[in-house]
Amino acid sequence: MNHVFPRHTRNLPPTVASGEGCYLIDADGKRYLDGSGGAAVSCLGHGDRDVTEAIKQQLDTIAFAHTGFFTSEPAEALADLLIANAPEPIDRVYFVSGGSEANEAAIKLARQYFIEIGQPERYKLIARQQSYHGNTLATLSAGGNVWRRKPYEPLLTDVSHIDPCFVYRHQRDDETEQEYAVRAANALEAEIERLGPETVMAFFAEPVVGATIGAVPAAAGYYRRIREICDKYGILLILDEVMCGMGRTGSLFAVEQEDIAPDIVTIAKGLGGGYQPIGAMLCSREIYEAVEAGSGLFQHGHTYIGHPAAVAAGHAVVSAILERGLIGRVQEMGEVLNDVLHERFGQHPFIGDIRGRGLFRALEIVEDRETKTPFDTVLTVHAKFKKAAFEAGLICYPAGGTLDGQRGDHVLLAPPFIVEPEQIEEMSDKLDVALKAATG
Repeated sequence: MNHVFPRHTRNLPPTVASGEGCYLIDADGKRYLDGSGGAAVSCLGHGDRDVTEAIKQQLDTIAFAHTGFFTSEPAEALADLLIANAPEPIDRVYFVSGGSEANEAAIKLARQYFIEIGQPERYKLIARQQSYHGNTLATLSAGGNVWRRKPYEPLLTDVSHIDPCFVYRHQRDDETEQEYAVRAANALEAEIERLGPETVMAFFAEPVVGATIGAVPAAAGYYRRIREICDKYGILLILDEVMCGMGRTGSLFAVEQEDIAPDIVTIAKGLGGGYQPIGAMLCSREIYEAVEAGSGLFQHGHTYIGHPAAVAAGHAVVSAILERGLIGRVQEMGEVLNDVLHERFGQHPFIGDIRGRGLFRALEIVEDRETKTPFDTVLTVHAKFKKAAFEAGLICYPAGGTLDGQRGDHVLLAPPFIVEPEQIEEMSDKLDVALKAATG
């Protein structure tokens, strides 16, 4: 008898037995190339001895101490390391156990900040359609993932959503990318004006959109205009780097490539690399000082925040990324992956777009390249793709609803930073097998 509640009751997964570099091995000895790092989690691959040793050493020292009573040396060390490498004016780190918790904390801190500075009328949040910010009720409300939201709609809070900045789908033929970037960003200003500028507290977005539409960077200049709008109206800019951060897109923080800084930024997945559950919400000095000078208490918290073993793992992972030169490797192997994908699928009749940054890439699957028409939803192309890829020994991250939450299919790729060129070729071969099975 199996008493585990699985993700899908009619699709029971095999049992994982071990991991080795870029591969996972099941109980029958079958090897799977981890082409998506699970969900863009396993940045260092599997079985990294430095990380596991750091966790063991921490467990031998102290496994748990509640942050209502103690801080810990690894928490202080990881916070220092993150802030030393974060964009100004980010200055404080609030540790949690995952991405949803990090984004929940960001929403709550944004609200409390305006209470602390005497603007309690600001409570409204603006986010984007086709985004994903987590599975708590607050983060589902912020997210624009239609499929994930639908069962819980009656429970969700009211959050405004504007269109994503999605060049492949939304840029017009008669405008340049720069013109489109400004037009897309100006939708935020229009929504602020519609809601009433004095009531809006924050804009929430992923620098490179992950799970819902598949590795979509913003058009050049989009975030510079977004930052201008936020500053004009005195609202906070919250950037969700849970999936795209910690080196995944070719810089430690994805926002570094946008030439701006957020007021709050969230990280998770690659922060712990899968070795421990950990996430973090980082905020500016100004926000922290407002709380410090006001109530002094962030009215939020969870039992396991700042867990010593988790932050020890996070410190080992971030140290490895920085000290082993893995940011440069992500840039280098990201170009290899991009070249292989374009060579193999660039003219494929069922691939409409190949996009992404670093080792964060996606293929958008379409029925017609010329018109960008997606496959009929009844065909569940993304589900067939995932099944066929897994049978071929490839873990990837397909999803549906790419176009509007219902129509469209894509497959997201986010291999470990240690991936080798021959493994990228293996990935390409198995993607080809899956694509034929899903569209045949």
